[in-house]
Amino acid sequence: MSPAHDHQRDPIGACAAIAIAFLGLCLVRISVPGDPYFDEIHYLPAARELLGGGAYLNREHPLLGKELIALGIALFGDNAWGWRTMPALAGAGALFAFSRAAWFATASRFAAIAYAILLASGFALFVHSRIAMLDVFSVAFFALALWQCAAAVREPETGRRRLVVAGVALGLSMAAKWNAVPLAVVPGLAFFAARLAAGRRRLLTSRRGIPVPGLSLAEAAIWLGLVPLAVYWLTFLPAYFLSTGALPANGFIALHREIVALQQSVVEPHPYQSRWAEWVLNLRAIWYLYEPIEGAHRGIVLLGNPLTMLLGLPALGWAAWRALAGDRAALAIVVLYAVSLGFWIVVNKPVQFYYHYFLPSCFLLGALALALDALWQRGRRGLAAGTLAASLALFAWFYPILSAAPLADRHAFVAWTWLPGWR
Repeated sequence: MSPAHDHQRDPIGACAAIAIAFLGLCLVRISVPGDPYFDEIHYLPAARELLGGGAYLNREHPLLGKELIALGIALFGDNAWGWRTMPALAGAGALFAFSRAAWFATASRFAAIAYAILLASGFALFVHSRIAMLDVFSVAFFALALWQCAAAVREPETGRRRLVVAGVALGLSMAAKWNAVPLAVVPGLAFFAARLAAGRRRLLTSRRGIPVPGLSLAEAAIWLGLVPLAVYWLTFLPAYFLSTGALPANGFIALHREIVALQQSVVEPHPYQSRWAEWVLNLRAIWYLYEPIEGAHRGIVLLGNPLTMLLGLPALGWAAWRALAGDRAALAIVVLYAVSLGFWIVVNKPVQFYYHYFLPSCFLLGALALALDALWQRGRRGLAAGTLAASLALFAWFYPILSAAPLADRHAFVAWTWLPGWR
């Protein structure tokens, strides 16, 4: 860490303001369309059944995301606001949590604010904060876990309660969507690796040394290992009390075999399917919506910000080099990106989509935030700030087809579809 980072003022106010502004922008036209679209057609019926104690639907995913959508319906009604308000809150929460993780990992005010801006203008978080899907809940809880882990390392006097919260958040992240499962083991393994490298004779019981002095490896295994599993199981409790297809008392393991089988059973080719190399290069978009609504053609496309998705790649390479030099924040970003993307490279899921890159793209933007911070600290402030301004400008340009704004006509989408794979 650069000495210039020491004793900087905590940017919590700025990060909160960005998150609140992001939430406000998400709420603009969040009720358009007024009918379910894209994968909402799968999750909304399941949420309604949970509310009424009816059938156990959409069994190929865990329950928490649908429980949160059901909570939104209970609070705001069975309408577009009820369906999508909880995702909007989760998206704003994810943005804030990621920025707090950046602050505690780097102690750099600029890095935290830059990360918040990059996430807010990176397209993926915005689009998923406005639709009743599961992904944003998983991302939000994992971001909370990262925040708490980074804070535990930075402020070890709060380490125990931070790791308890992190463990709960890891369990909730997995319970929202399984995309988080390979990442959920990373904090515990990182604690183990750091304590092993410290060379303590009493590896399991010593409370001395990195990453969190005052906590033993045995205790960390409880907070980062057992607690997530317990929380994950608790989110399935409503399934035991449904009237149709309820879980039997001994059915938890069998359910997970069913989930795996259902995930692997989707083999029919889909026009929007893509693979990891296309995600990395931002070559394949998904149109969640494109149709006449309320007297105008409107669209919602899932695409990465054309600037930052590409700039993030050399930034990731730079972060890998910094990691080799001992930069722990850079190492964390590289590992998280590699694990989250590597899972989709090796997993046996025949049909994959660009939204599977949502979480890896958040870490890619984290690498870019670190690289821009390095430029800022070296006096290249115009370049660092200009990159953020360009990211915001591209977000503003694409905003109409990210937010279901009324378009001129049915062919208006061509103004934004610069590549064939974006159509």
